Amino acid sequence: MTTPTPTPIEILLVEDSEPDIILTEEAFASAGVANRLHIARDGVEALEFLHHEPGFENAPRPDVILLDINMPRMNGLEVLAELKRDPDLRSIPVIVLTTSQADEDILRSYQTHAASYVVKPVDFEHFYQAIQAFGRYMLSVVRLPPSV
Repeated sequence: MTTPTPTPIEILLVEDSEPDIILTEEAFASAGVANRLHIARDGVEALEFLHHEPGFENAPRPDVILLDINMPRMNGLEVLAELKRDPDLRSIPVIVLTTSQADEDILRSYQTHAASYVVKPVDFEHFYQAIQAFGRYMLSVVRLPPSV
């Protein structure tokens, strides 16, 4: 019996750290994870992407959003609150992926309906492994909501 080829998933990574963006791209690629990774470098750009504003008219609807908290212009918690207020976007699972271990950030993320809260490992190897595991999990275990 053959295993069906997983359908690629659309992932929006909202991250302002260039090294973390590069590591995430490399980890997904090396894991052989079928996905399409899109990057928004802050919260404002993420909302422009999601609302198909100029420059993002052809942006796909993400199946999942990986969201950092500490970003310029609009932080991740503000983005999360905005997403969950929008009836067209609220069903997209949002996974907070951040260095913050602050209890108030964790609590506020879950109160604002984050699907998960993941603290980024600080060393390269553990971060790499965490992203690879996430990619495999998203393709082989999770059932994502249908696109609206």
